[in-house]
Amino acid sequence: MANRPPVRRAHPCQASTVHALLAAGHSKRSIARQLGMGLNTVLRFSRATEPKRLFTGQWQCRPTKLDAYKPYLDQRWQEGCTNAWKLWGEIKAQGYPDGYGNVRAYVSRNLHGKPQQIGPRPPSARAVSRWILTHPDALAESDRLQLKAVPAGCSGLQSLASHARAFANMLTRLRGERLSDWIESVTATDLPSLQRFARHLERDLAAVTAGLSHPWTSGVVEGHVNRIKPLKRQMLGRAGFELLRKRVLLAK
Repeated sequence: MANRPPVRRAHPCQASTVHALLAAGHSKRSIARQLGMGLNTVLRFSRATEPKRLFTGQWQCRPTKLDAYKPYLDQRWQEGCTNAWKLWGEIKAQGYPDGYGNVRAYVSRNLHGKPQQIGPRPPSARAVSRWILTHPDALAESDRLQLKAVPAGCSGLQSLASHARAFANMLTRLRGERLSDWIESVTATDLPSLQRFARHLERDLAAVTAGLSHPWTSGVVEGHVNRIKPLKRQMLGRAGFELLRKRVLLAK
């Protein structure tokens, strides 16, 4: 009995080799001998017009709960959102009942490599805060243009910038008499964080008004207090007042 060559397990990536040999005039049986495949495998590869057809099966055609959300995932991917966890959170808010794993698998298998329509990256909150708190005359022209474009995507940002600059004007030009009017205007806005700040100012309105009206400041005293506190913590339980006094006087 003639010895047959060992039959190796074929891989779908060999489909291109099968098609190349067929185009060169080799028979299917000859290709099976050359590649160590079974004849049925060569026949299946020769009938496949593209590699993905080799993976067709009943399990691939089953409907899943993700099907209704796939158009949304495709759209968000084209818009530039490539974070599978964020995409899962968005469709979960729309009613998707399953877990994160299915979304991650779909993004990995179907979306990676697809073109995206990525626009300019929006500025960070830190950058916008810096632009608002910087004096307009000190802003670079590029920053000024970006700050002018930002309120288009956030309705309350223009109001926030206006109130922040009004407060900065009071602070730098010592116009504390305007503080009450500023607090009243902030209370009428829909800016919860700024409203909380205004309520805190009202708790000690006289002191804040004085601080915004006079050139004197307790900043130097506060600096010395902050310098002494670490020394007190270091000396706690180790020595008496005399040694602490020497350390305070010498630590300049």
